[in-house]
Formats: sequence, C-alpha cells, structure tokens
Amino acid sequence: MSILVLMIPVTIVFSLVFIVGFLWAVRSGQFDDLETPAHRLLMEPEPEVENNLEREKDEQQGTDSVGVLRQ
Repeated sequence: MSILVLMIPVTIVFSLVFIVGFLWAVRSGQFDDLETPAHRLLMEPEPEVENNLEREKDEQQGTDSVGVLRQ
C-alpha cells in the first residue's frame, strides 16, 4: 500500500510531461502536414542532388564540370 504513495505522484508527473510535450508539438506545427513527407519519397530528386551526382561521376572519371580532363 505504501508504494501507491510513490507511484501515484510519479504517474501524474509523467502524464503532465507527456501532455505538455504533445501540446508543444501541436503548437509548433508537427502535425500540420502528415501526407507530404510520405509523398516526398516518391518524387524525383531535386536538380541540386542530380548536379552532385554528376559531379561525383566526373570526379570518378577524372574530368571537371565541362568534361575537360584534369591533370
């Protein structure tokens, strides 16, 4: 029975922490758009990513960004 004296206040404190955390997440906009992150995986890569991939390919081949061989 004496454990209830400890467990009830600890439970109340944990509950308040989770409620405050949830309210902070709602107010900061964490739940505003739930679909876009899932669709972002299906979209084509942005041009910056493609440029980085081309630059890495050129570095592997030993050419610079205009296709001239580096020395």
